[in-house]
Amino acid sequence: MSFPSSQLLVDCDLFPTEFSFVVTLKVSRVATKRNEYIFSLMGPRKAQKESVEEKEEETDTGNIFDRNKERETRKRLKSNEEHGRIILGLRFSRKRLHFLYRGHGGVVEHLVFQGARLADNQWHTLVLAVSGPHVRLTVDCNSPLEIVPSRPFPSDLNIQGARFHIGSRGRWKGLYSGLLRQLVLVPGSDATHYVCPSSDPQLAALSVPPLLSDLPVVGNDADRHVTSYETDERVSVGLERSCSEQLQGQLWFNPVKKGLYLCDGSVWIAVLEDHKRLDYVLEHQVLTTTSETHDIEVFQVPGVGLMAAMAHRSPASGSAVYLWRETGFQLYQNISTYEALAWRHFSIDKKIYLVVSNSGGGPDKRLNKESETDFSVIYKWSKRRKKFVQFQTLQTHCARDWEAFSIDRQTYLAVANHRQGDNNHTIDSVIYKWNKLTKSFEVHQMLPTSGAYDWEFFTVGPYNFLVVANAFDGVTTSVDSVIYVWINESFQVFQTIKTFCATDWEMFQIGSRVFLVVANGHRLQGKGPSQYAINSTIYELDMNGQVFVRFQDIVTYSAVDWEFFSLGEEYFLVVANSFNGESYSLNSILYRWQGYEGFVPVHWLPTIGCSDWEFFSSRGESYLIYSSAKAPLSKVFKLKTY
Repeated sequence: MSFPSSQLLVDCDLFPTEFSFVVTLKVSRVATKRNEYIFSLMGPRKAQKESVEEKEEETDTGNIFDRNKERETRKRLKSNEEHGRIILGLRFSRKRLHFLYRGHGGVVEHLVFQGARLADNQWHTLVLAVSGPHVRLTVDCNSPLEIVPSRPFPSDLNIQGARFHIGSRGRWKGLYSGLLRQLVLVPGSDATHYVCPSSDPQLAALSVPPLLSDLPVVGNDADRHVTSYETDERVSVGLERSCSEQLQGQLWFNPVKKGLYLCDGSVWIAVLEDHKRLDYVLEHQVLTTTSETHDIEVFQVPGVGLMAAMAHRSPASGSAVYLWRETGFQLYQNISTYEALAWRHFSIDKKIYLVVSNSGGGPDKRLNKESETDFSVIYKWSKRRKKFVQFQTLQTHCARDWEAFSIDRQTYLAVANHRQGDNNHTIDSVIYKWNKLTKSFEVHQMLPTSGAYDWEFFTVGPYNFLVVANAFDGVTTSVDSVIYVWINESFQVFQTIKTFCATDWEMFQIGSRVFLVVANGHRLQGKGPSQYAINSTIYELDMNGQVFVRFQDIVTYSAVDWEFFSLGEEYFLVVANSFNGESYSLNSILYRWQGYEGFVPVHWLPTIGCSDWEFFSSRGESYLIYSSAKAPLSKVFKLKTY
């Protein structure tokens, strides 16, 4: 069986970099006297074949010795031609499985899995998964065999003009002498979880042709009638089950969907189903903004919908609030701001508020340029006017961030004052408390900060914490950021952590484990050069020692934001890389939690001067949006799940 690769991979000239092959086959012990190909992907024939045929014509009139010599030459040339044409292939012998692919520089890489005993006249289902630097083989849902090639699978494997050959390598390169029940290409993910665990792992089905779906196999549960013993089972396991009155009240576990179902006498009712998993990321919307954007705040307004407030740099156009529609975000309201750096939303007694960090001061500062005072503004949602209206003005100093939180049913706001004037970075940041009588925020506590960039509030059990990202003390970016704990109606120092132009803290939990990740911007000491490629660090709370300890370092490029989110039972971190010392156009990276390995990179997202990431969901779909501090645009990415 043979067909062009363009029939399977439509409008695609490159083979996927991450993929799996799922194969179910049966091979007799006597069949494999030599290697046989399950499939191969062959490149187009080259002119080399024509030269071989010309040689053959030239030697027809020669003597027998010349003809034998030319036959050997032709055989060698054809072998070289076939070796040069193979792009991808999977073949087996009695005790081994061979995976071949054209690597970098056209060199054919050959990986051999030892101990894969397939030629035993039994059905076997195998999954070959290529993901990052690993190639894994899982046979009959047993423990996987893994190979780490010296060079990873190429990201630029060209398949233009190539053909798939099923059951052989090329037209006359041997026949396939076994039985092949399914051969499935799954791009973008490790397909092992689709078929494992399974009640019958040797015949685990992912995409079996209808003609073979009723293949009789002795002992296969799917082919037997329900017995009295099965009706007494508490939980049955398998791929397909019919629900009837006879099975009412019984449970069924589907290993493919990883779901548990209860039979009500006619249909299966889901009791527990597997959650979504991230497969790949798609660009969903390019949102043209009136100015560069330093920050995005995504929030819900009851009765209206999902909104996004954007902190625009330019005071001429102010900042914008967008409303989410099916096609993406659409402009909803413009708000006058002055070099806005951040938004934060919060609620008090079911009323919605927005507070903006203004660094430009407003119209008063234009008249008095020497003024070191800025004014940030709190806006309140008007149900009658269906828009945000000005509520309260607070004096700030180049405010970089606001954090809203509640302790003992009291509402607080923390502002990160970055600097006073152009040079004074060692100033106080302020904690405000909501006064229920005056319906306004009043100063509650002053905390000394050094070029404060961000506040992050979080709770662990009965304890309330507030951590500040200190960026600069006027001389160096190597300063201590401080974690505070709430004691006796005020914040007290809990722990200091050395950071390097810290721009963001993000707290997250995985199970019972508590983490803090810091975004380090750059190293600067005196008048020396800045170093932008530096480690940002994840810290984990040691419950016994009551201290945060270093868990993982991740190389970032002038990072300004971390965003944590989960999809089902998977956990992710995405970093906003903004500058590498030469360019603002670089990849921000999405990392996935791998348990013992920590967070590993899984997606590279092209960004321009990325300043913020926000995760949000709408109608069962999940999205990421990023803002650019160097271009008048924001982008929405859709997270495709399976």
